[in-house]
Amino acid sequence: MSEKHTLEDTKLNPEDSANHAKLEAGDASKLPGDRSSEDGHGEPQPTRLYKRRWIIVFLFSSYSLCNSYQWIQYGIIGNIFMKFYNVEAFTIDWMSMIYMLTYIPLIFPVTWLLDRKGLRVIALVGTALNCVGTWVKVASVRSDLFAVTFLGQFCCSLAQVFILGMPSKIASVWFGSEEVSTACSIGVFGNQMGCAIGFLLPPILVPNLEDMDELAEHIKTMFYITAGVATFLFILVIFVFQERPKLPPTLAQASARAMPPEDYSYVASILRLLRNKPFVLLIVSYGLNVGCYYAVGTLLNRMIIDRYPGEEVNAGRIGLTIVVAGMVGSLICGIWLDRTKTYKQTTLAVYVMTLVGMIVYTATLDQGLLWVVFITAGCLGFFMTGYLPLGFEFAAELTYPESEGTSSGLLNCSAQVFGIIFTICQGKIIDKFGTLAGNIFLCVFLLIGSIMTGLIKSDLRRQNANRLAKEEKPPDSTMGNLDLPTIIKEVRL
Repeated sequence: MSEKHTLEDTKLNPEDSANHAKLEAGDASKLPGDRSSEDGHGEPQPTRLYKRRWIIVFLFSSYSLCNSYQWIQYGIIGNIFMKFYNVEAFTIDWMSMIYMLTYIPLIFPVTWLLDRKGLRVIALVGTALNCVGTWVKVASVRSDLFAVTFLGQFCCSLAQVFILGMPSKIASVWFGSEEVSTACSIGVFGNQMGCAIGFLLPPILVPNLEDMDELAEHIKTMFYITAGVATFLFILVIFVFQERPKLPPTLAQASARAMPPEDYSYVASILRLLRNKPFVLLIVSYGLNVGCYYAVGTLLNRMIIDRYPGEEVNAGRIGLTIVVAGMVGSLICGIWLDRTKTYKQTTLAVYVMTLVGMIVYTATLDQGLLWVVFITAGCLGFFMTGYLPLGFEFAAELTYPESEGTSSGLLNCSAQVFGIIFTICQGKIIDKFGTLAGNIFLCVFLLIGSIMTGLIKSDLRRQNANRLAKEEKPPDSTMGNLDLPTIIKEVRL
């Protein structure tokens, strides 16, 4: 019997059915790793998939969209906000970079909180902070209140810490092994869609006007729309978002749940991850790739306006093209991984094509043909932002059975560090030497990242855990005789 068939059609005994009924009425009462008499004193439970998993991942994707939209909300019309608040370009760049800077020191306490309190608490805090930030911005629409609008953006950047690294965790906790990469891609899809809307809507909602009062009305309208959506999503999370399914979706997840809580140490987990050489290589290479993406997104308005004056709307559309192409790439890569499990090969191929795309985009940006820039930017986006879920899923494979929230948090921390460095350095290079030199600067680091990706040893621990568990599974499909803690130790070795 295939694992997929087992997952979908597991026969439950009356006690399991009662437990399932309790789950449908509310959240699971215990977090991963809990053991009690209710689940057989630590005996692994049967696996099962719940239809609610799709509601969970799409709800997460929606509030991730709302938050990521605000990352680029200021930068894509930076020249307009510079005029309205009477600030310099570098100050507006910090409206994007604050997302990166906030993430770096806070990701470790947030991933600790995730391990201790679970997904629902993280979702509630993230959406609450995002909602507060949007309403602070509504109150900041006056030319002398830049500090207030920065405070609102800071609140939203805090929310991002509770959002950005969750796709792989949600996918692992809720989805079967044949769809986990697709689910992760859907989670990342929301973040990318938010960036796409952030590139598209602000130039349309806030035109470049000379009348400051009229300009203020347009900015306020944009902020009110964002606040309304953020509030609606916060309410949905309160009533809909669930911690985890009662029964695990995969044998690997059952193994993780079987681990006694006293065997888990957050600090020890971090140290194990940092001693994992393939994962350390992935941390650096992922940071280089995504850091380049952050720099391109933050500085896109300056790149386009410098070569095509007055094209604020088209600058937003080019950003939209980059991200929409990346969303298509993400979904295709997620489906491909679920079918082939070729994690390293796919990651390396996409990384190399990102380098090629950046070179072509750089070569065509100064040719004076805007339609060509749209095409080359789309090709770049397909691979550059399509790489995001690949990094999450490859990390989950390399680091199992460590928490997916911790591994993805370290990846994102690396991305934020490189994002700040690349944005500042490329901005200075553009100011002094021009856009071409700034983009060549990024190409060099993408080449380094491609080489590092090729050096990563493909140690697919999560796949090995599922394979070992299926080999140990008794013919009668009961899981009571599985020694899952031993399987975890074998996978770590």
